[in-house]
Amino acid sequence: MPSQPSMPAYPATPPGWSVVGSRSVARFTTHVTYRTPAGELRDWSSRRHRKHASRVSRVRTGSDRVLWAPHRASWWIAVLFAVGSLCFLVGPLPAFLDLVGPQADGAVFFVGSLFFTSAALLQWVETVNADRAPDGGRLVRLRLVSWEPARVDWWSSGAQLVGTLFFNATTFRALWDAIGSPSYDRLVWRPDLLGSVCFLVSGYLAYVEVTGGLLDRPPRGLEGGIVTVNLLGCVAFGVSALAAYVVPGSEQALDTTVANATTSLGALGFLVGALLLLPEGARPRQDAVLSPAR
Repeated sequence: MPSQPSMPAYPATPPGWSVVGSRSVARFTTHVTYRTPAGELRDWSSRRHRKHASRVSRVRTGSDRVLWAPHRASWWIAVLFAVGSLCFLVGPLPAFLDLVGPQADGAVFFVGSLFFTSAALLQWVETVNADRAPDGGRLVRLRLVSWEPARVDWWSSGAQLVGTLFFNATTFRALWDAIGSPSYDRLVWRPDLLGSVCFLVSGYLAYVEVTGGLLDRPPRGLEGGIVTVNLLGCVAFGVSALAAYVVPGSEQALDTTVANATTSLGALGFLVGALLLLPEGARPRQDAVLSPAR
């Protein structure tokens, strides 16, 4: 049988450039140092490339602003994640539940999950439409899907998108129950365990993408701050899912207070991370994709 064509390397080395060194985690390349034809050393990193060399998130020199750049997918990703995070931040608060009632509170969770999914879908599209090489190699057509399991960001974006779909299902079910039952439990939304696991996987892979190591500390700056607060948010959602576990034979969660508190805490982490995406995405491409090697 004929052999299947192999996937092109990512990132592809531009003609005339040479690889001086690289850093990988498992099978994932996260950082590469190149020597250009002019003899200069330049560093490439997976996250910087995805955020600034994607067909849907390119910066327009002279026209981009931190707070207003609706032509970039990266701007919409930040805004949509921020709105969704606000919904999950206020939804578990007892005072908010008392103010609006369980039906409206359930609607806030469900709407927030839709914002999360919209942002995650755009992030997936941003990922699969990244340029193939650090300097050139742009995609000709817009892609909605790809098969690139050697990319850490491909797995991270995909896992997050799947996690948001789990949240869509569970928040809708919680909303339906709240509408059908006037005496619905004060824990309006029980965090979905599968969705939380997907978020944890996604957040950790995004963290590794920046740190370049399984247990390495994040670098100072926007990238390090974003992946750290997002990972902490994912951990908080995981704790919330465990605390909301309903003991067999009873209708009570292990700890409703902890579940609600950690849901809000996780959403706060996501909110901070989303707001930090705004200045990160506004960086000029030439200053963000490649940096002088240290």
